Amino acid sequence: MIRLTEIKLPLDHEESAIQEAIEAKLGINSDQVISFNIFKRGYDARKKSKILLIYTLDVLVENEAELLEAFISDPHVKVTPDMEYKFVAKAVENQTERPVVIGFGPCGLFAGLVLAQMGFNPIIVERGKEVRERTKDTFGFWRKRTLNTESNVQFGEGGAGTFSDGKLYSQVKDPKHYGRKVIEEFVAAGAPEEILYVSKPHIGTFKLVTMIEKMRASIIELGGEIRFSTRVDDVHMEDGQITGLTLSNGEEIKSRHVVLAVGHSARDTFEMLHDRGVYMEAKPFSVGFRIEHKQSMIDEARFGKNAGNPILGAADYKLVHHCKNGRTVYSFCMCPGGTVVAATSEEGRVVTNGMSQYSRAERNANSAIVVGIDPERDYPGDALAGIRLQRELESGAFVLGGENYDAPAQKIGDFLKGRDPSALGDVQPSFTPGIHLTDISKALPDFAIEAIREAIPAFEKKIKGFSTPDGLLTG
Repeated sequence: MIRLTEIKLPLDHEESAIQEAIEAKLGINSDQVISFNIFKRGYDARKKSKILLIYTLDVLVENEAELLEAFISDPHVKVTPDMEYKFVAKAVENQTERPVVIGFGPCGLFAGLVLAQMGFNPIIVERGKEVRERTKDTFGFWRKRTLNTESNVQFGEGGAGTFSDGKLYSQVKDPKHYGRKVIEEFVAAGAPEEILYVSKPHIGTFKLVTMIEKMRASIIELGGEIRFSTRVDDVHMEDGQITGLTLSNGEEIKSRHVVLAVGHSARDTFEMLHDRGVYMEAKPFSVGFRIEHKQSMIDEARFGKNAGNPILGAADYKLVHHCKNGRTVYSFCMCPGGTVVAATSEEGRVVTNGMSQYSRAERNANSAIVVGIDPERDYPGDALAGIRLQRELESGAFVLGGENYDAPAQKIGDFLKGRDPSALGDVQPSFTPGIHLTDISKALPDFAIEAIREAIPAFEKKIKGFSTPDGLLTG
């Protein structure tokens, strides 16, 4: 097949326009087009009055070789790449040692699934609960402030991604098309087929629950084993090689093949691995707030008169600003039509995240607005220094919020002008359990507050209304 890229059509084009665009691009007649399918569909909304849909198409044509030769210098006409997932190995019969996967979030889920598909009968160890039980615990925390430190937004089947947006895209280059394998597995588990071609596929939290259960069933059917409510408390090492694990129930498992898929919140596991001499290094991360606006305002700012078009859906954004103090502020994990959620996994700390359902129909848009920090200048020392800083900031947010798991929050206008917090305005908070209006400049280091105060007015130049005084920042 031939892959055509950058095929641009009007937002309201007729279905026949795609076929016509193929014929025009390749200079062929309709009878030479055997079939085509849409590989990717995105949009260009830089001109709100003339939004374009941008297609990547895979086309089966007569005389393919001749056409490819004729367009050899055109970067938008190439042979369709082979995207079929290639298994790197197959298990031998009567294997005596099973691989172990620690964690059953996105990484552990797919590591376990692929190992099972190759016949290795993996053992998957997950400290949290099955996804439906975990959902009950998570909603219990949101509604009643009762935190289960082993079953929450961070820990349990599906990982933190279950209580986010179900985003299925990455900025990492993927020359071997591993991402396609992920999306195809979700479709096989019941995800909408549109995620195969939309430019920013997402599933939404509630739909994810059923799909994760189906993937779990597939792993078990293929010979895998999943142990919930089971934490890895120790690793056994000999001559720098892992030889086994000790579980929280005292059981020992012998294995020389272990996948660490523990995510970013299993801090006790990091500490244990560090104590055992496992090499690790501190990595850069970011700190900031969740910002909320009315979704209707974001739609209007991005799409103009086309706001509400079902093809476009709820508008998102991606923003970055380089500050005078040398810091960079950017938006991250933007959730159109979503909610801000409590995401802590440790007592006496407040952490926020964003979540959307498949419909993205809630009244507010939210995104993280964060400042990049790095080990060398912000948390020098050992590999765990960043974790200590995270805990310090999360504990401070807990105190600012009133020490009851409410999150500290402040209107954008008050924050930018350094004023005492005033009553809520047009934008109502979506965060549960609740918010406590306070001076959130106390929640982060001065350099971060300075950078965010500079960035928000700069973002106003890109999205009208972004610095609206009634918008809300939640820490």
